[in-house]
Amino acid sequence: MDLRDFYAIIPAGGVGTRLWPLSRQDRPKFLYDLLGSGRTMIQGTFDRLAGICGQDHVVVSTGRRHVAQVRAQLPGLGEDAVFPEPVPRDSTAAIALATAVLARRHGDRIVVGSFAADHVIRDDKAFGRSVRQAVAAARAGYVTTIGMAASRPSTAFGYIHQGPSLAAEIPDAPDARLVSEFVEKPDASTAQAYLSTGEYRWNAGMFVMRADVVLSCLERFVPDLYASIMAIARVWDEGADQRNQALDEYWPGIEKIAFDYAVAEPLSAAGGVAMVPGGFDWDDIGDFNSIAGLLPSSNRRNIKILGDSDRVVYLDSGGDMVVPETGRTIALLGVDDMIVVDTPDALLVAPRARSQEVKDMVGKLSQYGRDDIL
Repeated sequence: MDLRDFYAIIPAGGVGTRLWPLSRQDRPKFLYDLLGSGRTMIQGTFDRLAGICGQDHVVVSTGRRHVAQVRAQLPGLGEDAVFPEPVPRDSTAAIALATAVLARRHGDRIVVGSFAADHVIRDDKAFGRSVRQAVAAARAGYVTTIGMAASRPSTAFGYIHQGPSLAAEIPDAPDARLVSEFVEKPDASTAQAYLSTGEYRWNAGMFVMRADVVLSCLERFVPDLYASIMAIARVWDEGADQRNQALDEYWPGIEKIAFDYAVAEPLSAAGGVAMVPGGFDWDDIGDFNSIAGLLPSSNRRNIKILGDSDRVVYLDSGGDMVVPETGRTIALLGVDDMIVVDTPDALLVAPRARSQEVKDMVGKLSQYGRDDIL
């Protein structure tokens, strides 16, 4: 498939508070090598997308404070391929701005795809096949998502209810299905019911669409956001002064809303969203338990170590997730199923079963005025 009209957007935002104290506001999780692979999360994402559409067709949307770190990690990124955000405004604003500027540069019939910087994807070839089908569905006018196989009744992900096949309408996307609806993160019993039907897939937040289609949706569903984004996009390539002036004027007032809520959910009700199944292993590294599930065990008792394993000594312990960041030795005696993250200015100790609640601890620290370590 000819992909000269396809451009990939990497939204690199969010702090990853469930991975505190490893992930911080000044150095969020996508800048780390969380799997010990030798490449950080954003480097892996860039490599994967560049392999599909070429380095010059990949752009990154990130916070102003992270631009230097992103450029240092991605030397192949084009000079005009970074979209700095003054303050976070969630995925809709990030995707919309990059899309609007790319459309002005290359025409509004281009296809854009949004792929988060912090996802783990195994089998790049299978990922490429899914993206190509998604591009075909996008060319046909659909906002297209890549739905992941729901291998367990997870309550951590949103779900996609898949409808009838679109293969007859889109021959180049034989696996594409119409999306009946997007559903929020369910409770355990609802998730089990979804799984038993075989009609639901996890929502991985990957979207592929024609620029004119998504911009039209934004104008229809979130008109104020659309107007602000277009005002910024009109002057984006006229110089740094004009760009920064427009960002300072319009960006702070832009609605903070996820793309799923702003576009995907209302459009699916109108029959405008397609889904292509993702035939590859995927994880969004939401917490330390997610990391533990992807790392090899260091002993027969399933201890997982991210970092220098020589710094961890264990006796009668098992099932732990350990991150030694200081060079100090961590000694585990009779410690089971715990998270231990040792950084120079903060130490986290928590049960693995409460990994999702690390975010609540970050909130507690903020209440105590400890933003200096967040």
